Amino acid sequence: MTMPQPLRIGDAYNPDCPTRHILDRIGDKWAVLVLLTLKDGPARFNDLRRRIGAISQKMLSQTLKSLERDGLVSRAAFPTVPVTVEYRLTPLAGGLIRILDQVTQWAESHVGAIMAARRAHDGALADAMAA
Repeated sequence: MTMPQPLRIGDAYNPDCPTRHILDRIGDKWAVLVLLTLKDGPARFNDLRRRIGAISQKMLSQTLKSLERDGLVSRAAFPTVPVTVEYRLTPLAGGLIRILDQVTQWAESHVGAIMAARRAHDGALADAMAA
């Protein structure tokens, strides 16, 4: 019987590595969009859904629960009729938002080059398939 290897933090190639789990979370497009939307301030569920667009109610709910579990988003319920629920970034999310802002700026600066590379690649692929 093989003994399980001790978990090494930072071994992102190991599927059980905590670092990998966190990278998977912040690599998820919905999580990134929720975090970037909340950087403007607290928001209610339907406001988030409207601002993000193209996200289902189920996916937004799952994403918010995951982000809350990870300590990146907090949820506050207010005793109104019906209950008002508001989501906001936690202090832990602050450093991540700065990194996501840098990634967003890089993407906006390079989107033209990336789209041109895609068109060139797709054209070459189409030409090769036609030959």
